[in-house]
Amino acid sequence: MTMNEAHEHTPRLPEHTARMDWAKLAPEAFKALARLDSAAGRGVDAGLLHLVKVRASQINHCAFCLDMHSKDAMAAGESAERVIQLGAWTEAKHFYTAREIATIELTEAITVVTHGFVPDEVYARAAAQFDETELAHLIAAIVAINAFNRIGVSTRMVPGHHTPSA
Repeated sequence: MTMNEAHEHTPRLPEHTARMDWAKLAPEAFKALARLDSAAGRGVDAGLLHLVKVRASQINHCAFCLDMHSKDAMAAGESAERVIQLGAWTEAKHFYTAREIATIELTEAITVVTHGFVPDEVYARAAAQFDETELAHLIAAIVAINAFNRIGVSTRMVPGHHTPSA
């Protein structure tokens, strides 16, 4: 029996129930956040956006967003290997470009502001890879996914049901 066959025959734990349907209950807030996400994304390479969304979702433990953005990244052509290695990127830098590493570092610094600021050296590495307009959009994209992550974990959105669009 293969591992997949064993998993198919082993009952899974039940899904948790979402606390609320935030987008339905606060549609104008949802639309505003979606507009921010869309506007920010127009100034950032789509591949970088996938890395931002997956990495922030990993850090924030947002299973719903992690499910969605990992599937979307792979549907857009990102390799499973690079998505998997993203959680341990500091030990797997050879999977990424200098521009991608600067993006991942900036994502982490903005997502985890434990010292109340983004370190100058992290910002400088990002600024060396992007022009000011790109960097402004990148920062906005990181802020947007962090907002979505916080909504996802607060309302306990249920992962596992996202199907990427073609």
